[in-house]
Amino acid sequence: MDINQKTERKRISTTARFLFLSRWLQLPLYLGLVLAQCIYVFHFWVELTDLLGAMMGDKESLKHILHIVSHEDDTDIPMKITETAIMLVVLGLIDVVMISNLLIMVIIGGYETFVSRMNLEGHPDQPEWLSHVNASVLKIKLATAIIGISSIHLLKTFINASAYDEKTLIAQTVIHIAFLLSAIAIAFTDRLMAAAEPNNAESGE
Repeated sequence: MDINQKTERKRISTTARFLFLSRWLQLPLYLGLVLAQCIYVFHFWVELTDLLGAMMGDKESLKHILHIVSHEDDTDIPMKITETAIMLVVLGLIDVVMISNLLIMVIIGGYETFVSRMNLEGHPDQPEWLSHVNASVLKIKLATAIIGISSIHLLKTFINASAYDEKTLIAQTVIHIAFLLSAIAIAFTDRLMAAAEPNNAESGE
């Protein structure tokens, strides 16, 4: 009798098996994000190379850096790069790194949560957050990462405020506040759901 019950428990309908296998349709999406990661790595090295070239006095690199900073094609190119321009380019590099970190969280965390286990337990390079990742944890981490990226963008905008109009400054500030409020709402909702789980478990007993 016990063996028959176990057999019935293990038996999965064809429809359920097909639907469960459909999760592998997400695999091309994650592979596409890996390709996007490669593009960001290439972009990072292009920007870093131009920054080094501008420091060495290369006119083309300096022109490209100034175009990134001022968003204008200046005919009069200064002889050397300014400290503000260096700061803005470095913030741009940090922005690329943070977006790359966001991609890693989505790729690894999403694959682990929605597609298949990676079985990285005991691996020395296993990310600390991956051991307890789930949909709620991943959602909060993504919201936090987006706020960090928005903060870098906002800092770049205010450092180079003369290159933007007032509407752009206000819009970016409002968008950043919206991200903050969204992250707070997500964290608050997750806390309410976590607090409700023990109560549901007690009532079920």
